[in-house]
Amino acid sequence: MKRIFIDADKCDGCMNCTLACMNAHRKDGKEDIYTLDLNDAESESRCFIRLGAEKSYKPVFCRHCDEPMCVTSCMSGAMSKDPETGLVTYDEKKCGACFMCVMNCPFGLPKPDAATRQKVIKCDFCRDREEGPACVKACPKEAIHVEEVR
Repeated sequence: MKRIFIDADKCDGCMNCTLACMNAHRKDGKEDIYTLDLNDAESESRCFIRLGAEKSYKPVFCRHCDEPMCVTSCMSGAMSKDPETGLVTYDEKKCGACFMCVMNCPFGLPKPDAATRQKVIKCDFCRDREEGPACVKACPKEAIHVEEVR
C-alpha cells in the first residue's frame, strides 16, 4: 500500500501542491495550469497548507488512516477503506451530505464542496493518473513523497 508523507520542515508554502491538485481535478478537460480558474469551485484542491506557529508551513493531506474516523462515522457508506490499496475512498452517489466525515476527521481534511454543499471533497490519491498524485510531482522541495507501507 502506498501513502503520501509530508516533511513539513521542507515546505516553503509555495502552494504548487494545491495548484497541481486543482489542475488534476478540473472538469473542463484542460491540462495546463495557466488556464486554471482559481475561483472554480468544481476544481477545489483536496489538500491545503496552513500557516503554523512562527510562520512555519503545515501541509495538510489525507492520511488514508489505518482506522479512519471519516469511514467509521459515515452513516451512508459513502466513505470506505479499500482493503487492497489501503486508500480511503468516497462514493458521491451514496453520500447523504450529513458531513459526519468532515466533523470527525482529526486532520480536518474532508470538506463540503463549495459549489453545491451536497458532496464531500477529499483526496483520491489521483487514482486515475498513471504518474501518481499530482501534488507529489509538483513539489519543488520534495516535501511530499509517496512511500510503500504495510
